[in-house]
Amino acid sequence: MKTEERDSRKAKILSGLELAYKKMVQFKKEKNSEIVIIKDNKIVRVKPTTLVAARK
Repeated sequence: MKTEERDSRKAKILSGLELAYKKMVQFKKEKNSEIVIIKDNKIVRVKPTTLVAARK
């Protein structure tokens, strides 16, 4: 696989992951449910509004 093909595929994968993340946060906002993440080796539940504010 050429470097250009690899870079193109990597960009598509990353943009797909970003889109999936945005859809998941939007869904959690609509359902008013928490998102479970790992932070400092601990399982933490956070509100989607907290994550959106932190990413900006």
